[in-house]
Amino acid sequence: MKDFIQKLPKAELHVHLEGTLEPELIFALAQRNGISLPYATPAEVVAAYDFHDLPSFLKIYYAAMDVLRTEDDFYELTFEYFRRAAAQNVVYVEPFFDPQAHTSRGVAFETVIRGIRRAQDEAAARLGVESQLIMCFLRDLSAESAMAHLEMAEPWLDHLVGVGLDSDEKDNPPAKFAEVFARARALGLKLTMHCDVNQKDILEHIRECLDLIEVDRIDHGVNALEDEALCDEIARRGLGLTVCPVSNRFVVQNLTGDEIRKMLSRGMKATINSDDPAYFRAYMNENLEALADEAGFTEAEILTLTRNAFEVSWLPKARKQHWLDRLAALA
Repeated sequence: MKDFIQKLPKAELHVHLEGTLEPELIFALAQRNGISLPYATPAEVVAAYDFHDLPSFLKIYYAAMDVLRTEDDFYELTFEYFRRAAAQNVVYVEPFFDPQAHTSRGVAFETVIRGIRRAQDEAAARLGVESQLIMCFLRDLSAESAMAHLEMAEPWLDHLVGVGLDSDEKDNPPAKFAEVFARARALGLKLTMHCDVNQKDILEHIRECLDLIEVDRIDHGVNALEDEALCDEIARRGLGLTVCPVSNRFVVQNLTGDEIRKMLSRGMKATINSDDPAYFRAYMNENLEALADEAGFTEAEILTLTRNAFEVSWLPKARKQHWLDRLAALA
């Protein structure tokens, strides 16, 4: 099964670049930028990853990214992720980044996006990994802040394919950002939003994603299975659901293998992704392997999940078909 998973060309649609910040890189960037860390070794950093729900994870996540200061830092962060992705035969990525988490620390928007774009261009040339960038808004900040960052992004629209919504979901519904996402749509950007597993008012948030925001994709979205009408509508629209099994096991103590299988049986376009792999200690292949090892997923099911990712990606039609044909040849 590991060999089968490795040989599949794969697309990753739900990975936070800041969540690929490995402990060794945290130390290297801290040293380069003269930042003191409360840990003596990378192993101590990993030992501090004590999270059991979304808020406890976010507390550690935002603290660690303080080492990201310069354009070179963002380049190195991003290229290191692409290097790991390429080693697992991930050929296409739509990564997220969170500019508000950096501008709030005094890092300029252009510093962030220039570093990321350099790495994207180099990864395409040297590693053969294509990518298109998604800018996320932090839902626990104001809609005004989100709109201000959308305006910051306007000179860089050719660097972006879409916008997303992430961070603490409690009392921060999609409706809060309806105007921002309508503006993003008018600018020609695709739309996606996190609907994290087992959050407060989660079914209403999924409904707002569908009916108010009219998203092109939903990140996570597992709880849609609790409502027949939501499942039917997601399937009817052919919307992708970017599920992150190992992340789910950390945050909700459940790999959600049964739920992913139910999605497939209902014709829902579930995909598998790594989310924040440096923190959950699992990149793309490890997530697929976990489904095979712990939930009994077959090669046919793994292939369906992989095909779904290309089908719901925001690749141009010709590039999408290229990879679908490659997968068909392996079936």
